[in-house]
Amino acid sequence: MKTCHGLALLMFCTACAAGGGDSPRPVPAFMQAQIEQDAEGRCWGHDIQPAVIETVTVQELVTPAVTGPDGVIRVPATYRSVIRQQIARERQAVAFETLCPPHYTQDFVESLQRALAVRGYYRGPVNGRLDAALGQAVQDYQRATGPDSPLLSMAAARRLGPVPLSPEELAAL
Repeated sequence: MKTCHGLALLMFCTACAAGGGDSPRPVPAFMQAQIEQDAEGRCWGHDIQPAVIETVTVQELVTPAVTGPDGVIRVPATYRSVIRQQIARERQAVAFETLCPPHYTQDFVESLQRALAVRGYYRGPVNGRLDAALGQAVQDYQRATGPDSPLLSMAAARRLGPVPLSPEELAAL
């Protein structure tokens, strides 16, 4: 697999497409994700899904109830609340299909900004720039159904509309 610093290259491609001059735009720290391209030319992003820790409260018996010979409770049982945390899901590395760098043209990024703005995730200007506000909007949009990453997954791109559905996906509708 060929590895490149994905969004650093994406920023360069966007700057070129936008007539941004000979030098690439500075890359925000959140965009330092890596993209790997496989033998078929598909690109893959990587993310770490954090562990999910839940807080559980249980009642533990301290002293059992005392009953008289007639079966009537003379002294009620006492309990204490015990709060503990447990791992509901382990931390794990995930790979997801993403767009390859040449797809991130100024027109594509503007379309992505508009699609996220319509859904209430992006509030910045529609300017074709990959910036922290757009990365946060992508991450917020994907969080419920995909990777918790500012790197746009192919599935999210298709749901948003900037990337056309495949014939198989169209047939499934």
